[in-house]
Amino acid sequence: MDQSHSAPGAQDTARALADLASAVIRALTDRRGLSLTAAATLARLERDGPARLTALAAAEGVTQPSMTQLVQRLQSQDLVARADDPGDGRVSLVTLTGTGRAVLAERRQARDARLAELLTALPAEEQQALGAAMRTALPLVRRMLGEREQPTPPGHRPAGSTR
Repeated sequence: MDQSHSAPGAQDTARALADLASAVIRALTDRRGLSLTAAATLARLERDGPARLTALAAAEGVTQPSMTQLVQRLQSQDLVARADDPGDGRVSLVTLTGTGRAVLAERRQARDARLAELLTALPAEEQQALGAAMRTALPLVRRMLGEREQPTPPGHRPAGSTR
């Protein structure tokens, strides 16, 4: 297929996705709590399980010393713990604590409540249209990014869900 016909459409879609992500992040960022990197690190540990500091640093795009400092802060707040790696006693794994899980759940609940509040400003038809668009877009974006299908967290409904 001729790339010249698909490129402008792809560029427009890319810009719209980036604008959407930025707008939602700006509207939902809790500047009183965890940094985005701290929250992303906790979410990664919840999703992927225990990890080495080096792997966390690479995954979050920060230096190892920065991740070490972040993990120390999270550990002092009882959000993560360190445990010996059963495969290599010289290194430790960072694990999410029960408190860390609770903080993530609370943040998600607050985020969802804020989004639901913002949605009420839209007429019902637009809310339904946005819900349908999200149910279509989310699996496509996850597949595009190479992410595995993620389970819905307990008590969490997908955007636009009417259950």
